[in-house]
Amino acid sequence: MTDLMMLAALLDGPKHGYALKKWGGVITGKAEVHNNLVYPLLKRFVAEGWVGRHKAAGKRGQTREVYSLTSKGKRVLLDRLAGFGEKEAASAEAFCLRTGMFGVLDPEQRLEIMKVRDKWLQGRAQKLAAIARNMPLDEWARETVGYLQRQAEEERKWLAGLKRLAMNRDK
Repeated sequence: MTDLMMLAALLDGPKHGYALKKWGGVITGKAEVHNNLVYPLLKRFVAEGWVGRHKAAGKRGQTREVYSLTSKGKRVLLDRLAGFGEKEAASAEAFCLRTGMFGVLDPEQRLEIMKVRDKWLQGRAQKLAAIARNMPLDEWARETVGYLQRQAEEERKWLAGLKRLAMNRDK
């Protein structure tokens, strides 16, 4: 998931490693993404030919490595974003990353991603309903299952709104 975020961060233009760490932190809700995660990813991206690297002068006279997405990297990113199967559908983070990137995906890809996530949410709602119906739950477990049911329902409502937005936008 972090690899997709780092590639996506380069869609709008070149960035140095420190800016990518900060950007990743904003997206993940942390202060920044750790060096031990960012720089090995960037090294791999450069080796794969997905990202180019060049040196540039920093604001205080230092030399910085600046990274930019190559056309190959953009193709890989778009292919991986569009690849949304059952495993990815089970991850709220994977789904939100893709919805946040819907602007770079084709309308058909958006609809397919939403369809797969909705199917997963339907299955989750059914499993939670079966648990609530068939298992002896104490008050804490009932509260938890109820919360998870409401959460799935709310996401399905949001998803229905996203589908309407996509249909109206893509006419």
